Amino acid sequence: MAVMKHAGNRPVSMERNVESTQSKSVQGIYEWMEEIIAAVVVVVLVFTFLLRVVTVSGSSMYPNYHDGDRLIVTNTFGQPLEQGDVVVLVNVLDEPIIKRVIATENQEVDIDFETGTVYVDGQALDESQFGLENGITTATSTMLEKTEFPTTVPEGHIFVLGDNRPVSEDSRYTAVGMVSVENVLGKAEFRLFPFDRFGTVE
Repeated sequence: MAVMKHAGNRPVSMERNVESTQSKSVQGIYEWMEEIIAAVVVVVLVFTFLLRVVTVSGSSMYPNYHDGDRLIVTNTFGQPLEQGDVVVLVNVLDEPIIKRVIATENQEVDIDFETGTVYVDGQALDESQFGLENGITTATSTMLEKTEFPTTVPEGHIFVLGDNRPVSEDSRYTAVGMVSVENVLGKAEFRLFPFDRFGTVE
């Protein structure tokens, strides 16, 4: 009867099986790590180029957006913005601000501060579509330089207002004025927090 050669007290065939099992285990760990790294890279790319989570600061968008709300903001990739879109703007004031698009390029904006009515291309804006009351656009602070009305939005720009007009610093003031679309970080799409108002946004 043939005698199997041994390496110590362990058969060569068993030693090879152990090495094969270890090799497969190491390979499995590497594959698992590759999948984790790939997933992290995808998440980083998504949150860098597609969407961001931002926190609302202040009360200029009350009652639709509250201080501390956490929102998912999507990159518009140069897609045209529309009236009613809520956008996060950067490099306009000292910190990012969130406002509502009221008019886009080549549209004329006028405001009757006596009645609080906003007019876009001669038509009174129905703000109930934004969950707001009509006639809420108050006169601007006398301490800040004001935009002259009527005014036409230049090409590549938008005219924005905050939902809470008495406290909002927006396109009614020259400090904000007509905002270049290049200053739009993204459009608000979804509320993550607080949980009692979790869901898509208006």
